[in-house]
Amino acid sequence: MNNNKEIVDSLRERIPTFKCTPGCHDCCGPVTTSSEEMSRLPVKTDAEHEAALDQYNCVHLGPNGCKVYDERPLICRVFGTTPNMPCPNGCRPEEMIDSKIERHIHHYIKNTRQVLV
Repeated sequence: MNNNKEIVDSLRERIPTFKCTPGCHDCCGPVTTSSEEMSRLPVKTDAEHEAALDQYNCVHLGPNGCKVYDERPLICRVFGTTPNMPCPNGCRPEEMIDSKIERHIHHYIKNTRQVLV
């Protein structure tokens, strides 16, 4: 893989999905993400960021959940798919994320410039 877009796309494809508890937003706190992933998200104002941080929420959390669900960052996608980041409601995919893929995700996060979402 030659660039961060391809890396992010490849990793996203390998993260299992599962159904969340309706109304739960436990994974929707402030997070950081790579510049590549940030470029896929709508731009928010400083006031919107401050309001979200005051509530310890992600700026993209709306009344009905994540407003950018299809473009949510890798760290959000991993939540609940690994024993290292379990869902407090016990939700999980049938098969947890492959540990090798999880290591690749954390390696990507560690080795890219991270910005606050």
